[in-house]
Amino acid sequence: MSATATVTVAGVPGVEIAYDRKGAGPPLVLLHGIGHHRQAWDPVIEQLAESRDVIALDFPGFGESPDVPAGIPDEVDSFAHAVEAFCTALDLGKPDVAGNSMGGLVALRLGQLGSVRSVTALSPAGFWTPRERSWALNVLTNMRRVAQRTPDATIRRMARTTAGRRVMTGMIYNRPAQRSPEAVVAETFAMRTAPAFDRVARLAKSGTTFEGDVPDIPVTIAWGTHDRILLPRQAARAHLQLPQARMIPLYACGHVPMNDAPALVAQTILNTAP
Repeated sequence: MSATATVTVAGVPGVEIAYDRKGAGPPLVLLHGIGHHRQAWDPVIEQLAESRDVIALDFPGFGESPDVPAGIPDEVDSFAHAVEAFCTALDLGKPDVAGNSMGGLVALRLGQLGSVRSVTALSPAGFWTPRERSWALNVLTNMRRVAQRTPDATIRRMARTTAGRRVMTGMIYNRPAQRSPEAVVAETFAMRTAPAFDRVARLAKSGTTFEGDVPDIPVTIAWGTHDRILLPRQAARAHLQLPQARMIPLYACGHVPMNDAPALVAQTILNTAP
């Protein structure tokens, strides 16, 4: 089921959040990365929905969610508070949450705020050095610029071939051939049109990091061994900072591992939030 919830964030009403919902059971909220959209989770939705009420959302300013109204602070906590308000609007209580990249950082922050029952963070942002942060954001910004400058017909033509999908998505997937042409086209359009992308990238470049621990709830940090955006060595820093978290290598997976190993990613999430 696709729908939209309208919530208030930081005292500002009218924040619209698009989402898909499927399955039944304890609620599980899925958070995508910068420049992506909720369909990044499509490869794992069916397996998760066998035992969970799965809600995949578009962050404000990404996917089908409009950008936030004026007056909301430019900070990571604004995304976390938007998810909190969304969960309240849908009467989810304290759901389990899984996030990838920027979504992983927000998921960990939700854990710190006491808003969720468990956290699974897949290659979360925030454990980078300044040089690694610049690398990641420059790669993603360049992908957005290429998407903006490439004609629609060329994008669709490239997505129909294995070689074309490798060129378009090889930096985020280790197995780009597994992604369908239709999905590659949709996520390319989502990246080039996201109104919040540039603002969030500037915020991240200013020094966004994850600080502190996430006590008292189950936390899993899982990292693709072939992540070319947030390099796998950052997992060691996450382990030092969150010593109680379960650390999982996602073998042969890239930065967005849901495409590369759907069964492994789904089981990793379910093992954190049984």
